[in-house]
Amino acid sequence: MRLSEYFLPTLKENPSEAQIVSHRLMLRAGMVRQSAAGIYSWLPLGLRVLRKIEQIVREELDRAGAIEVLMPTLQPAEIWRESGRYDDYGKEMLRITDRHDRDLLYGPTNEELITQIFRDSVKSYRDLPKNLYHIQWKFRDEIRPRFGVMRGREFLMKDGYSFDIDEASARHAYQKMFVAYLRSFRRMGLKALPMAADTGPIGGDLSHEFIILAETGESEVFCHADILDLPVPDADYDGNLDTVIDSFTQFYACTDEMHDSDKFAADVPSDKQVTARGIEVGHIFYFGTKYSEPMKAMVAGSDGKNVAVHSGSYGIGVSRLVGGIIEACHDDDGIIWPWPVAPFHVGLINLKTGYEGCDALCEKLKDALTRNGRDVLYDDRDERAGTKFSDMDLIGLPWQAVIGPRGADSGEVEVKNRATGEKQVLAFDAAVTLLSAPPKK
Repeated sequence: MRLSEYFLPTLKENPSEAQIVSHRLMLRAGMVRQSAAGIYSWLPLGLRVLRKIEQIVREELDRAGAIEVLMPTLQPAEIWRESGRYDDYGKEMLRITDRHDRDLLYGPTNEELITQIFRDSVKSYRDLPKNLYHIQWKFRDEIRPRFGVMRGREFLMKDGYSFDIDEASARHAYQKMFVAYLRSFRRMGLKALPMAADTGPIGGDLSHEFIILAETGESEVFCHADILDLPVPDADYDGNLDTVIDSFTQFYACTDEMHDSDKFAADVPSDKQVTARGIEVGHIFYFGTKYSEPMKAMVAGSDGKNVAVHSGSYGIGVSRLVGGIIEACHDDDGIIWPWPVAPFHVGLINLKTGYEGCDALCEKLKDALTRNGRDVLYDDRDERAGTKFSDMDLIGLPWQAVIGPRGADSGEVEVKNRATGEKQVLAFDAAVTLLSAPPKK
């Protein structure tokens, strides 16, 4: 992609309305623009990151046996009244009346709608288990939206829902999502810690938040240091997952809402106590028959008797993750994208556009990298070198490749690792090889 033809409205100064790093950098890097309080338009660079995160989540959910659907943003109010939850969200729920005076709402979550779909379609235990998910926009009318996409009113979310014949099967479904979440966040270059959590208005008796540590995190977290070093398992989803889950849940790990200072002091040695700040990027719940009983989502069991199914729900904040990754991966110059979610892999800088040697070698490098499956953003603008360098640091692509007249004449490329700042001058073929691989940190 040629930057001269791309839409990348970067800003030199920090916007006054942006209070945290991710909001400032997303605005400055031309990733989003606010259209109303807590509601954002996603511009091309931001949308590329959003789609990469979405695809990682989709691949890991599919791998764990979940099945993708797509539910609407608007839902009928009567199914929320049926579950008894219509008033639980209070003013956060955006309520709408259509031209026929029917009550609708802009969905903040989808437990009711997916339960309705399930009860109308599944009648026998032989059709279980089922785990259905979608990636869809949600709306919650926050009283004070802030921090950009971290706490907006409209947001993109992966929400999934499992249906099982009994509690034991439902808890296994919960465990599968627990592992799938760990794998998803690892693929994004993040260390996400599962922490015991409050079930809130979703309900149930089992819940975990997935937290990434960041100095600007909205929650205070408390945990045993050893949980930070646990490897993410490559688990057999059809096997027994107890050992995998126990390896994480054996350690104390809580957000401030669930924190017990006495238990923390008693259970965690003083030299292993970690107090930090974190950002919630995922939340999973097991809530049994909370929705199936009032909404009569029943199936015939093996004895022919109807039983209410056991369910869980599983959310990942896809758009929130964009901000969360930036909070965890940045420096004073801008964003530092992990390779799997970077909008482009390589930022190619032509230091003298119009100079025949520079133009030719840049085109040759761009074509070689593209053939190797790498996304290249080619800065062919007629701008000062300083502007090009600062823009590339700001948008945070993993590799930078710089070609000026001297390098063009000698067939060499200066390569910079954005994360480490390390620079090296390489012959063309060596540069192609290095730039085609994820950079080392």
